[in-house]
Amino acid sequence: MSAFAEILEAIAHAPVEKRAVTNREVLNEAFAYAKPSSFSRGMRIDLNGLTILLISGTASIDENGNSVHIGDFRAQMRRTLSNISGLLASEGCTWHDIVRTTCYLRDIERDYEAFNEERTAFYKEQGVDPLPASTGIQAILCRPELLIEIEAIAMFRAEKSGS
Repeated sequence: MSAFAEILEAIAHAPVEKRAVTNREVLNEAFAYAKPSSFSRGMRIDLNGLTILLISGTASIDENGNSVHIGDFRAQMRRTLSNISGLLASEGCTWHDIVRTTCYLRDIERDYEAFNEERTAFYKEQGVDPLPASTGIQAILCRPELLIEIEAIAMFRAEKSGS
């Protein structure tokens, strides 16, 4: 059996463990909203030594569940990236572990240039290389004051986080 076939065999029979990702220092939980919502900030999946984080759509929300930086796209983007960073840190990883993002902009024609400038500067600050795969989509977001929302997928070896 080839090494690749052995890996596939091990993965096929490995238990899948999952649990919610949270970091209440940066973001409240969705069930704590005035109108409770039914989702986790993220999901951690552990599979035979490989950890996958599925970070839910994250926006410029504070630790009390309030939208912040109303009307300021760049500030909302920075808060969104900071919130995702906090969720990643709670699981022992960083933006270096992100493999994919999906970015939802309320007005892509108006805000894409600022979005790309902020994202490029952030990735440079973080030293992210290679850059994650990404898709940008114009969308109506869950709150009318939100201008951007980002979801992300991270992958890393479980030993990295000490689990």
